Amino acid sequence: MLAACAAGALWGTGALVVNLLIRRHGFAPETISFWRFVVGSIVLLAVFGRPALWRAVRPQLGLVVASGACMSLYVLCWFLGIERIGASIPTLIALCLPPVLVTGVAVLRGQERADAALIAVLVAALGGTALIVAPHGDGPTELPAGAMLAGVGFSVASAMLYAAFTLVSGRLSQTLGAGPMTTCLTLVAAIVMGLSALIRPLAWPAEVAPEAWLLYLGVVTAALALLAFSWGAARLTPTALTVATLVEPLTAVALSALLLGEHLNGAQWVGGALLMASIWGLSARGSRRQGVAS
Repeated sequence: MLAACAAGALWGTGALVVNLLIRRHGFAPETISFWRFVVGSIVLLAVFGRPALWRAVRPQLGLVVASGACMSLYVLCWFLGIERIGASIPTLIALCLPPVLVTGVAVLRGQERADAALIAVLVAALGGTALIVAPHGDGPTELPAGAMLAGVGFSVASAMLYAAFTLVSGRLSQTLGAGPMTTCLTLVAAIVMGLSALIRPLAWPAEVAPEAWLLYLGVVTAALALLAFSWGAARLTPTALTVATLVEPLTAVALSALLLGEHLNGAQWVGGALLMASIWGLSARGSRRQGVAS
């Protein structure tokens, strides 16, 4: 659970960097995603790239390619939604919908039991996330119908792809190990994002500052965060995994308040408390389940 929460927290720091690269340096979402995965895959290959890795991956090659494509595309769809309608609505959809989808599949598979405690945890997690990322105060409310439709569509696609990625990540991590799995998926994601150059040219920054931020995204929010996510995925149920990574918006909001001087209102504090309570509830639920099994 701590590993999954750490992954979400690291992704939350990346949200501020992505916003900076888009608004201040004019980067396209495709470019940010591409270089993020390229840098991450280079770092991971340096650590885990051994001949034994490729022999282990060969029997799972189809699933690895599909999972890496899902991973790259859910990130890209989220960025494309933000580009069109701002951060709040895409983040709300992309983060709150996956736990519901994953839990429904887990219940059908028999991995979760749909009891009152599970429902209470989900309600607390989704409600807390909504309070954290929903717009507060006066802001622009009028958006062109086409932009709103496209933004919501990209956000829903991101949520569905993330849910699919989560459902298979645990099995892959158990089969290959967290390090080899993360290495292969990040490499596939870099290749998939490289294909986006056929639609929109990719660029490398000419200034030191954006280069440093892209290196941070690749090393910290791709390599390190995905490694922690994969390690947690091998040990958590899909529902616990998706709820734990909801720490991401809480981290982004807290850092915005600390570094950018943005004000945290009462609703956001309540949302953070609900989110932490839901993660604690899932952790306690998992401990009780392990105690019964032993």
